[in-house]
Amino acid sequence: MVTQAAVAPSSWKSYLELCKPNVVAEMLFTAVVGMLLAVPGMPPLDKVVYGIIGIGLAASSAAAINHLIDQKIDGVLNPHRPLPQHYLKSSDVIAFAVILGIASMLVLIVKVNMLTAILTFVSLFGYAIIYTLWLKRATPQNIVIGGAFGATPPLLGWCAITGQVHPYALLLVLIIFIWTPPHFWPLAIARQEKYALVNIPMLPVTHGAEFTRLQILLYAVLLLVVTLLPYLTGMSGLIYLVSALLLGFGFIYFAVLMMRNKDAKTAMLTFWYSIIYITVLFAALLIDHYVRITL
Repeated sequence: MVTQAAVAPSSWKSYLELCKPNVVAEMLFTAVVGMLLAVPGMPPLDKVVYGIIGIGLAASSAAAINHLIDQKIDGVLNPHRPLPQHYLKSSDVIAFAVILGIASMLVLIVKVNMLTAILTFVSLFGYAIIYTLWLKRATPQNIVIGGAFGATPPLLGWCAITGQVHPYALLLVLIIFIWTPPHFWPLAIARQEKYALVNIPMLPVTHGAEFTRLQILLYAVLLLVVTLLPYLTGMSGLIYLVSALLLGFGFIYFAVLMMRNKDAKTAMLTFWYSIIYITVLFAALLIDHYVRITL
C-alpha cells in the first residue's frame, strides 16, 4: 500500500507548484514586453535571457515564501497546495525559496545590472514579506497597496536592457497597478465566505460585495483612462489605442454585469476576462511598437 508520504513529498511537481508557474509566466510576459519596448529594435539577446532567468527565479522565490506564510489559511482557501497536502515540509520550502532568491540575485548582478537586481529584490521582499505577512492581514486595501510590488515586472524588464528607470516604464507599472484591484476583487467576491473564515480582511469581507462591485466598476473606468496615456504621451500608436479602448470598454461591461448579476459565476467570468485583458493589452503594446500606425 502506498502512503501519502510516499507519493511525492519532494516531487518536482510539488516544487513547481510552489513557484505559481501561471502567475510567474504572466509576470515574465510583461517583463519581456518591457524589455522589447525599451529599445527601438531588438534588445541584446543575452540581456533578455538572463533577465528572464533572474526575474523568473525571484518571482518563484516570492511565490514559494507566499506558500510558506499562507499554509494555514491555504488549508481553507487552497487545500490542494503542497504544504496543506503535506507533500512538502516547511523546511523544504524555506530552503527552496532561499536557493531561488540567491540564484536570482547572482544572475541579475553578474549578468544583467545592479539596478535591476536591487529593484527585483525590493519587489520580492515587498510581495513575499510586506504584502503576504502584513498587508494581507492588516487592511482591506491590501490588494491596492500590495499591487505596487506585483506591478514592477515591465519596469524590471526595461531596466534589464537599459539600466535606467524610464518614465514609459513607470507608465507600464501604473497600468498594472490600477489593473490589479479590479482583477483580484472579483475573485475575492467569489471566495468571500472562505476569506471570512480565515479572517483575511479582503474588501468584500469588510465592506460587503455590493461596495466592492462599485469599486471594481470605478477602477475599470480609471483603468480605461490610464491605458490611454501611452498613446497620449507618444509612446504608442493607433493599434494600441484601438486595442486599449475595446479592452477597456469590455472590462467596464463586465463590471456593470457584476452590478446586475450578483453571483459567483459572473464574478469569476470578470476575473478570467481581466487576465485576458492584461495579456492582450501588453501584446498590443508590443505589436504597436514594431508596426506603428499614426494619424
